Amino acid sequence: MTTWTDHTADRPISLTAPSGVDRAAHHRLDEAWLAAAWSHPSTRCFVVSGGQVLIDETPDGRTELVMTPSFEAPLTEAHRYFLGIDEDGVAYFALQKDALPGRMDQSARPAGLREAGLLLSPRDAGLMVHAVGLENWQRTHRFCSRCGERTVIAAAGHIRRCPACGAEHYPRTDPAVIMAVTDDSDRILLGRQVHWPEGRFSTLAGFVEPGESIEQSVRREVFEEAGITVGPVEYVASQPWPFPSSLMLGFMARATSTDITVDGDEIHEARWFSRDELGAAFESGEVLPPYGISIAARLIELWYGKPLPTRGFL
Repeated sequence: MTTWTDHTADRPISLTAPSGVDRAAHHRLDEAWLAAAWSHPSTRCFVVSGGQVLIDETPDGRTELVMTPSFEAPLTEAHRYFLGIDEDGVAYFALQKDALPGRMDQSARPAGLREAGLLLSPRDAGLMVHAVGLENWQRTHRFCSRCGERTVIAAAGHIRRCPACGAEHYPRTDPAVIMAVTDDSDRILLGRQVHWPEGRFSTLAGFVEPGESIEQSVRREVFEEAGITVGPVEYVASQPWPFPSSLMLGFMARATSTDITVDGDEIHEARWFSRDELGAAFESGEVLPPYGISIAARLIELWYGKPLPTRGFL
């Protein structure tokens, strides 16, 4: 496998820009340090609930996470997660709650990553993606997979320990491959999943299976979903994708066959597009571009040679 050199990248993939926040993992087991950091007047925190946070617009038109000093934070028993420290020494925490707090001024609104990830600064987006990933894992992994006992939170939200058998459980991240497949005529292969609305096409993707390399996964997924065989595979970039717990590994791949046979289970339709054909389909509305937050959009852009038309997050 080789690595793709992106000579056209003038902007980062969403959720991957440097956040300026050091996760400072060495502090997660230091309870005295965590207590001091939490009580410091500069510390900031925000609530995460069901994958959503509160965001708000500033007078100058920016969108920010709604954060408060720790001494103004809503109470929580144990679901307080340390996210890191920025270059000014400000510590950040996320609080997992059953519901987002209300706002007296009524200007803030709840938002998930698909919307907020496109609007927030790299710092705020990085904090949010970290918090959302932890929250989902915490909500779905409350019991020990070894003995069934209820586990307890440790390491400032990054470990769950079993008091019965001593097992330690760590946040789950599932590797998935996503690939822009092109043929010898430099057309791109795009597919539409069974449950997607009419006209929505994107790159093919799938999870890496046990005992499988990522190159093998790319070739297997493309063949299973579209009946296309793949030769060379080039790595492009990765993207955290906590929907609920994936890490998307992006590739450019070269097809060695072109006859499409969709599986009918995951992929309802797949088509080859030239640049002119895809551009015309975008313009007519026959094809809807993928969401701007997704690495799929960036992979298609690398082939397309210019930004894709924008679309809403819904």
